[in-house]
Amino acid sequence: MPTIRRALRLLLTPVLALVLLFEEWGWELLAGLLARLARLPLWAWLERRIERLPPWAALLIFGLPVLALVPIKLLAVYLFGTGHKTLGLMLLLGAKGLGTAVVARLFQLTQPALMKLDWFARWYPRWKDWKDRLLDEVRQTSFWRQGRRLKAHLKRWWGRVRERVRRRASRM
Repeated sequence: MPTIRRALRLLLTPVLALVLLFEEWGWELLAGLLARLARLPLWAWLERRIERLPPWAALLIFGLPVLALVPIKLLAVYLFGTGHKTLGLMLLLGAKGLGTAVVARLFQLTQPALMKLDWFARWYPRWKDWKDRLLDEVRQTSFWRQGRRLKAHLKRWWGRVRERVRRRASRM
């Protein structure tokens, strides 16, 4: 049994790490984008209502996006099966992005209520510690460090391009 467990861990850890990296990358950014909608009165009202939910309702609300995206993901699978791979992939990626944004924002709004649930308060810190350790391991790899250097290079390049465009526009 330990051999099977070790083999599963070797197979599933890289996949899980990729999913967690996507979630980690998009979590704050996408939640921040959705938080901007709170400038709208109706959206702000809705967020205030969500923040005041009791723990059981917060858990229900937090789980709704997962269920709501199931039909969209099934449609993506159908599109893959009927040969519309690009459309299926676009739909799947869009659903993943939107789902991450909604879940991230809902978690920010419901976390205080969720922490009142004994089992959640017990398991969430364990999950977060495990996830943080896994992501730290990934960030120590040479592949990750090379990616960070490439990102920094592209950011500098993009800044230079934008500056040139601004200078040309100011001359006109």
